[in-house]
Amino acid sequence: MITREKLPLHSSQKSDSLRLIAVAVFSATLSACASNPPVLVEPEPIVDTTTQRSAVVQPVTIDGLLDGTEIDPNSLAGKAPLERVIYFDYNQADLRPEFLAIVTQHGRFLAENPAAKVRLEGHTDERGSREYNIALGEDRAKTVLRMLQLQGVDTAQLRTVSYGEELPVDEAHNSDAWAKNRRVNVIYEAAVLN
Repeated sequence: MITREKLPLHSSQKSDSLRLIAVAVFSATLSACASNPPVLVEPEPIVDTTTQRSAVVQPVTIDGLLDGTEIDPNSLAGKAPLERVIYFDYNQADLRPEFLAIVTQHGRFLAENPAAKVRLEGHTDERGSREYNIALGEDRAKTVLRMLQLQGVDTAQLRTVSYGEELPVDEAHNSDAWAKNRRVNVIYEAAVLN
């Protein structure tokens, strides 16, 4: 009977074996990570069963609906407090004392009307980098969000977005314009029947 003696592997053979194992593990990992892209599904409109018309949620601007129509004064958005802009000092996200009453009115209204929803839009002036201004706008919106939550407003009624310097109210390059642009807009979302 002939026996085979196990020969020791040379260092080049060991490294080749290790490379082969590493490539196999890497390939297996990549194939396991492959997935199908998510399928976007359009949400179905809410249907009012009494009239069989669908309701679409449209954002409300400071003055009315985005399409220019007036807000129904009997809707939740129409009954909400009218002052919907909160201004901030330069480079600050702290609520100024003179705007506490406005935030309190919105907090009381939202707590009493759990079906009402708002979007808190944070804005900045043009000074600072784009990234810094997006973060500062978000901090301002979250300041107002926290104040509303402290008054009992449900988190599901609130959402924040920051536009940074992208949507100025006044495009001039002076201190008056900058003061107008450092703000949070309180935007009520209204369900409008089609």
